Amino acid sequence: MAASSPRMSTSIQLPESITIGNAVVPFSISVKNLGVTLDSHLTMNAQVQNITRAVNFELRRIGSIRHYLSEEAALTLVSAFILSRLDYCNALLYGCPQYLLNRLQKLQNNAARLVLRVRKSEHISPHLQALHWLPIESRIKYKIACLSYGALTQTGPAYLTDMTQTYTPGRTLRSSADTSILSTPRVNTKSFGERSFSVSAPLVWNSLPVTLRHSASSGSFRTGLKTHLFSLAYT
Repeated sequence: MAASSPRMSTSIQLPESITIGNAVVPFSISVKNLGVTLDSHLTMNAQVQNITRAVNFELRRIGSIRHYLSEEAALTLVSAFILSRLDYCNALLYGCPQYLLNRLQKLQNNAARLVLRVRKSEHISPHLQALHWLPIESRIKYKIACLSYGALTQTGPAYLTDMTQTYTPGRTLRSSADTSILSTPRVNTKSFGERSFSVSAPLVWNSLPVTLRHSASSGSFRTGLKTHLFSLAYT
Protein backbone atom coordinates (compact mmCIF):
# COMPACT_ATOMS: atom_id res chain seq x y z
CA MET A 1 0.00 0.00 0.00
CA ALA A 2 1.19 3.50 -0.82
CA ALA A 3 -0.11 6.22 1.50
CA SER A 4 -0.75 9.75 0.26
CA SER A 5 -3.34 12.50 0.24
CA PRO A 6 -6.29 12.07 -2.17
CA ARG A 7 -4.97 14.95 -4.31
CA MET A 8 -1.48 13.50 -4.51
CA SER A 9 -2.69 9.99 -5.35
CA THR A 10 -4.19 11.19 -8.64
CA SER A 11 -0.78 12.39 -9.84
CA ILE A 12 1.14 9.21 -8.99
CA GLN A 13 1.08 6.16 -11.25
CA LEU A 14 1.75 3.05 -9.18
CA PRO A 15 2.58 -0.41 -10.53
CA GLU A 16 0.12 -3.22 -9.88
CA SER A 17 2.70 -5.03 -7.76
CA ILE A 18 6.29 -5.02 -6.55
CA THR A 19 8.73 -7.92 -6.35
CA ILE A 20 10.56 -8.61 -3.09
CA GLY A 21 12.99 -11.48 -3.55
CA ASN A 22 10.97 -14.20 -5.23
CA ALA A 23 7.64 -12.91 -3.95
CA VAL A 24 5.27 -10.71 -5.93
CA VAL A 25 3.40 -8.34 -3.61
CA PRO A 26 0.32 -6.65 -5.10
CA PHE A 27 -0.62 -3.11 -4.14
CA SER A 28 -3.75 -2.70 -2.03
CA ILE A 29 -5.93 0.26 -1.06
CA SER A 30 -5.95 -0.97 2.55
CA VAL A 31 -3.84 -3.23 4.76
CA LYS A 32 -4.29 -4.70 8.23
CA ASN A 33 -1.59 -4.54 10.89
CA LEU A 34 -2.11 -5.79 14.46
CA GLY A 35 -5.86 -5.76 13.92
CA VAL A 36 -5.97 -2.18 12.62
CA THR A 37 -7.00 -1.53 9.01
CA LEU A 38 -5.16 1.36 7.37
CA ASP A 39 -6.37 2.85 4.09
CA SER A 40 -4.19 4.49 1.46
CA HIS A 41 -5.27 8.01 2.51
CA LEU A 42 -4.92 7.28 6.25
CA THR A 43 -8.45 8.54 6.91
CA MET A 44 -9.15 5.53 9.18
CA ASN A 45 -12.43 5.11 7.32
CA ALA A 46 -11.81 1.39 6.71
CA GLN A 47 -10.97 0.85 10.38
CA VAL A 48 -14.15 2.60 11.53
CA GLN A 49 -16.18 0.51 9.08
CA ASN A 50 -14.69 -2.67 10.53
CA ILE A 51 -15.38 -1.50 14.09
CA THR A 52 -18.95 -0.61 13.14
CA ARG A 53 -19.54 -4.02 11.58
CA ALA A 54 -18.11 -5.89 14.57
CA VAL A 55 -19.89 -3.79 17.21
CA ASN A 56 -23.28 -4.02 15.47
CA PHE A 57 -22.86 -7.80 15.37
CA GLU A 58 -22.19 -7.88 19.12
CA LEU A 59 -25.08 -5.51 19.82
CA ARG A 60 -27.46 -7.85 18.01
CA ARG A 61 -26.00 -10.88 19.76
CA ILE A 62 -26.26 -9.41 23.26
CA GLY A 63 -29.60 -7.81 22.42
CA SER A 64 -31.08 -11.22 21.59
CA ILE A 65 -30.52 -12.39 25.19
CA ARG A 66 -30.86 -9.06 26.99
CA HIS A 67 -34.18 -9.99 28.63
CA TYR A 68 -32.42 -12.90 30.36
CA LEU A 69 -29.65 -10.71 31.77
CA SER A 70 -29.40 -8.49 34.81
CA GLU A 71 -28.13 -4.96 34.25
CA GLU A 72 -24.79 -5.92 35.79
CA ALA A 73 -24.40 -8.94 33.50
CA ALA A 74 -25.34 -6.87 30.44
CA LEU A 75 -22.77 -4.25 31.42
CA THR A 76 -20.09 -6.93 31.78
CA LEU A 77 -20.80 -8.30 28.30
CA VAL A 78 -20.92 -4.87 26.70
CA SER A 79 -17.65 -3.88 28.35
CA ALA A 80 -15.96 -7.08 27.18
CA PHE A 81 -17.26 -7.27 23.61
CA ILE A 82 -18.11 -3.68 22.64
CA LEU A 83 -16.18 -1.10 24.66
CA SER A 84 -13.00 -3.13 24.19
CA ARG A 85 -13.42 -2.83 20.41
CA LEU A 86 -14.11 0.89 20.59
CA ASP A 87 -10.99 1.41 22.72
CA TYR A 88 -8.58 -0.85 20.82
CA CYS A 89 -5.75 1.26 19.34
CA ASN A 90 -8.09 4.27 19.50
CA ALA A 91 -5.17 6.71 19.83
CA LEU A 92 -4.84 6.29 16.06
CA LEU A 93 -8.22 7.99 15.67
CA TYR A 94 -7.00 11.34 17.04
CA GLY A 95 -7.70 14.10 14.54
CA CYS A 96 -9.91 11.93 12.33
CA PRO A 97 -12.86 13.52 10.50
CA GLN A 98 -15.72 14.28 12.86
CA TYR A 99 -18.21 12.18 10.92
CA LEU A 100 -16.16 9.06 11.68
CA LEU A 101 -16.04 9.85 15.39
CA ASN A 102 -19.80 10.47 15.30
CA ARG A 103 -20.30 6.95 13.94
CA LEU A 104 -18.37 5.49 16.84
CA GLN A 105 -20.25 7.67 19.32
CA LYS A 106 -23.53 6.35 17.94
CA LEU A 107 -22.29 2.81 18.59
CA GLN A 108 -21.44 3.67 22.18
CA ASN A 109 -24.84 5.33 22.60
CA ASN A 110 -26.55 2.17 21.34
CA ALA A 111 -24.51 0.10 23.78
CA ALA A 112 -25.65 2.31 26.67
CA ARG A 113 -29.28 1.99 25.55
CA LEU A 114 -28.88 -1.78 25.49
CA VAL A 115 -27.44 -1.96 29.01
CA LEU A 116 -29.92 0.42 30.62
CA ARG A 117 -32.88 -0.36 28.33
CA VAL A 118 -33.21 3.24 27.26
CA ARG A 119 -35.63 4.18 24.49
CA LYS A 120 -34.24 5.81 21.34
CA SER A 121 -36.33 8.90 22.01
CA GLU A 122 -34.53 9.59 25.30
CA HIS A 123 -31.47 11.84 25.48
CA ILE A 124 -28.44 9.61 25.97
CA SER A 125 -25.90 11.88 27.75
CA PRO A 126 -27.37 11.45 31.27
CA HIS A 127 -27.25 7.67 30.82
CA LEU A 128 -23.63 7.70 29.61
CA GLN A 129 -22.85 9.76 32.68
CA ALA A 130 -24.70 7.30 34.93
CA LEU A 131 -22.58 4.46 33.50
CA HIS A 132 -19.42 6.53 34.09
CA TRP A 133 -18.52 6.17 30.41
CA LEU A 134 -16.34 8.78 28.77
CA PRO A 135 -17.57 9.72 25.27
CA ILE A 136 -15.52 8.60 22.27
CA GLU A 137 -13.39 11.73 21.81
CA SER A 138 -12.57 11.81 25.52
CA ARG A 139 -11.62 8.13 25.42
CA ILE A 140 -9.16 8.89 22.62
CA LYS A 141 -7.61 11.73 24.63
CA TYR A 142 -7.50 9.47 27.69
CA LYS A 143 -5.47 6.87 25.77
CA ILE A 144 -3.05 9.46 24.38
CA ALA A 145 -2.58 11.05 27.81
CA CYS A 146 -1.85 7.66 29.41
CA LEU A 147 0.68 6.84 26.69
CA SER A 148 2.25 10.26 27.23
CA TYR A 149 2.55 9.64 30.97
CA GLY A 150 4.25 6.34 30.28
CA ALA A 151 6.62 8.00 27.81
CA LEU A 152 7.59 10.77 30.24
CA THR A 153 8.08 8.45 33.20
CA GLN A 154 9.82 5.86 31.01
CA THR A 155 7.36 3.19 32.08
CA GLY A 156 6.00 2.71 28.56
CA PRO A 157 7.54 1.61 25.26
CA ALA A 158 10.94 3.20 24.59
CA TYR A 159 9.96 4.23 21.07
CA LEU A 160 7.21 6.47 22.49
CA THR A 161 9.70 8.10 24.85
CA ASP A 162 11.90 8.82 21.82
CA MET A 163 8.96 10.59 20.15
CA THR A 164 8.41 13.05 23.01
CA GLN A 165 10.61 15.88 24.22
CA THR A 166 10.24 18.10 27.28
CA TYR A 167 9.97 21.77 26.40
CA THR A 168 13.05 23.82 27.29
CA PRO A 169 12.59 27.62 27.09
CA GLY A 170 15.29 29.76 25.55
CA ARG A 171 15.83 31.54 28.86
CA THR A 172 14.77 30.64 32.37
CA LEU A 173 11.71 32.51 33.62
CA ARG A 174 9.50 32.06 36.67
CA SER A 175 6.57 31.35 34.40
CA SER A 176 8.52 28.54 32.75
CA ALA A 177 9.22 26.66 35.97
CA ASP A 178 6.86 23.84 34.96
CA THR A 179 9.12 21.15 33.52
CA SER A 180 6.25 18.82 32.57
CA ILE A 181 5.35 20.65 29.36
CA LEU A 182 6.10 18.80 26.12
CA SER A 183 7.57 20.46 23.07
CA THR A 184 5.27 20.47 20.03
CA PRO A 185 7.16 19.94 16.76
CA ARG A 186 6.23 21.79 13.59
CA VAL A 187 4.60 19.74 10.87
CA ASN A 188 4.21 20.36 7.16
CA THR A 189 0.92 18.53 6.66
CA LYS A 190 -2.06 19.24 8.89
CA SER A 191 -4.00 16.16 7.74
CA PHE A 192 -1.27 13.69 8.68
CA GLY A 193 1.35 15.48 10.77
CA GLU A 194 -0.95 16.68 13.57
CA ARG A 195 -2.29 13.15 14.01
CA SER A 196 1.13 11.64 14.75
CA PHE A 197 1.96 10.80 18.36
CA SER A 198 4.85 13.27 18.42
CA VAL A 199 2.29 16.07 17.89
CA SER A 200 -0.92 14.69 19.42
CA ALA A 201 0.85 13.78 22.68
CA PRO A 202 2.02 17.36 23.43
CA LEU A 203 -1.35 18.83 22.40
CA VAL A 204 -3.27 16.54 24.75
CA TRP A 205 -0.68 16.46 27.54
CA ASN A 206 -0.11 20.22 27.73
CA SER A 207 -3.87 20.82 28.01
CA LEU A 208 -4.01 18.89 31.30
CA PRO A 209 -3.85 20.65 34.70
CA VAL A 210 -0.34 20.98 36.15
CA THR A 211 -1.21 18.96 39.25
CA LEU A 212 -2.42 16.10 37.06
CA ARG A 213 0.74 16.11 34.95
CA HIS A 214 2.79 15.78 38.15
CA SER A 215 0.90 12.72 39.44
CA ALA A 216 3.13 10.48 41.55
CA SER A 217 1.94 7.17 40.12
CA SER A 218 0.25 5.75 37.05
CA GLY A 219 -2.77 4.75 39.13
CA SER A 220 -3.33 8.23 40.57
CA PHE A 221 -2.78 9.75 37.12
CA ARG A 222 -5.38 7.53 35.47
CA THR A 223 -7.91 8.19 38.23
CA GLY A 224 -7.38 11.94 38.10
CA LEU A 225 -7.38 11.94 34.30
CA LYS A 226 -10.75 10.22 34.06
CA THR A 227 -12.22 12.60 36.64
CA HIS A 228 -10.86 15.58 34.69
CA LEU A 229 -12.11 14.40 31.28
CA PHE A 230 -15.43 13.30 32.77
CA SER A 231 -15.94 16.78 34.19
CA LEU A 232 -15.14 18.41 30.84
CA ALA A 233 -17.46 16.07 28.93
CA TYR A 234 -20.54 16.41 31.11
CA THR A 235 -20.48 20.00 32.39
